[in-house]
Amino acid sequence: MSKSTQTKTRPVETLRDGAIKAAIWKNESENGAFHGVTFSRTYKNGSGDLQDTNSFSGTQLLRLARLAEKAYDRAAKLTKEARANDNTDADVDDEIPF
Repeated sequence: MSKSTQTKTRPVETLRDGAIKAAIWKNESENGAFHGVTFSRTYKNGSGDLQDTNSFSGTQLLRLARLAEKAYDRAAKLTKEARANDNTDADVDDEIPF
């Protein structure tokens, strides 16, 4: 597939706490839809361009942990909704696999 015909995949939702973000991605499996989460931090490089990294300072870890909890809750809700809409046989009240 050429670059011109490729579409860039985007997260279904992004949660933020300042420069830290949690991107929620929808995935499909044989058991139905589920949502995964990636974390990153936005910063400006020496040229002033915005960049993302997956490295966090010690002072950012508590904020990251709190954002992770919110992302967990949101991803679980999105998965539950997707599975309910798909009418899968999975019990949507069971623990949602990430």
